[in-house]
Amino acid sequence: MKAALFRVLFWGVIAAILIAGLVYAFIPRPLPVDLSTIEKDRITVAVTDEGKAEVREIYRITAPVAGRLMRVGLEVGDKVKAGATELARIEPSAPVFLDVRTEAEARAAVEVAKAAKTLADAEWKRAQAEEEFTSTELERSRSLFTRGTVPKQRLDEAERAYRVAAADLLTAQARRDQSQHELEVAEAKLVSPTAPSDDGGSCECLVLRAPVDGEVLQVIEESETSLAPGNGIIEIGDPKDLQIRVDLLSEDAVLVKPGLAARVDGWGGGPLRAVVRRVEPFGYTKVSALGIEEQRVDVLLDIADPAEEWKRLGHGYRVDVSIFLHDVEDLAVPTAALFRSGTSWAVFQAVDGKAVLRTVELGHRNAEKAQVLGGLAEGDAVIMNPPDTVAEGSLIEMR
Repeated sequence: MKAALFRVLFWGVIAAILIAGLVYAFIPRPLPVDLSTIEKDRITVAVTDEGKAEVREIYRITAPVAGRLMRVGLEVGDKVKAGATELARIEPSAPVFLDVRTEAEARAAVEVAKAAKTLADAEWKRAQAEEEFTSTELERSRSLFTRGTVPKQRLDEAERAYRVAAADLLTAQARRDQSQHELEVAEAKLVSPTAPSDDGGSCECLVLRAPVDGEVLQVIEESETSLAPGNGIIEIGDPKDLQIRVDLLSEDAVLVKPGLAARVDGWGGGPLRAVVRRVEPFGYTKVSALGIEEQRVDVLLDIADPAEEWKRLGHGYRVDVSIFLHDVEDLAVPTAALFRSGTSWAVFQAVDGKAVLRTVELGHRNAEKAQVLGGLAEGDAVIMNPPDTVAEGSLIEMR
């Protein structure tokens, strides 16, 4: 009897324990979650991208004519003075090498010019002799006419013959000079590029001087070289007159307008205040690091802080630019609490230990928080990063 009672009690206890375990296993337990309280905060919406500092007015000095550029003696950072500092010197180009046929033609042209010169010299000597003879005849005719030996007609004929001979002498002299110059032209075509100059080292050089006060920003051509018209030589500008250029995606650029405040940092110093001066009216295609074609628009900004605060910032330096589109102080909800519910934004609000789905109306937002226009009140608690296990009415507890 006692053994039977013991077995009943034993199995009863076991059954009670099993039932209690099953009941405990199916009792709903609160989900641990992180909560955040809705409160007023400053919400700043900005467009951020990389940019660079650059001199506002860059003067690119180019070759106005073709020639040989002499070595540039200036270095980057050297100061220049308008109208006084010599930037570059351009000399005439050296003659080109002649191929065999062209050289043969040039030498033949020299021989032709020499023959023409010889002929012109002979004609000049003949004309000179004729002029001397007619001059003597004219003097004789004048003497005879004075004594009444020859008639007036004879004197007139002598004068006419002298004038004709004098004109022929001038013509012969001109032809002689012309043939001499033609010979020089023909000989000039044979001048070698290595031939020394016969002008004593002086030449008609073109000296380029600084158009404005400033510093050398870049020496494009430092060594002696041949230049075509328009080839760049040197760039100068005022490094104290900097602007910031940032290329924004076109969909971001349409939100930016002149006068917006901005912040410049990431250049090695403290944050700098800046103001948008201009949004370029055109865009261009740029390939990103991932190989994606993007439409970019340049935006220009002026630095608002005193120059002493960014005196170490130089031309071409990389910077990070944030342009502030909106800056408001209102109720804010963390973006980590937001999710899409249909076509609206929603959050899970913690109410009496349960999760309650709330649809919210948002205003401006950034990566961290969003402006609350409706659906939540100050002091409400919302679930941060709600897991998939949270649903309407779920029991929750603060982690």
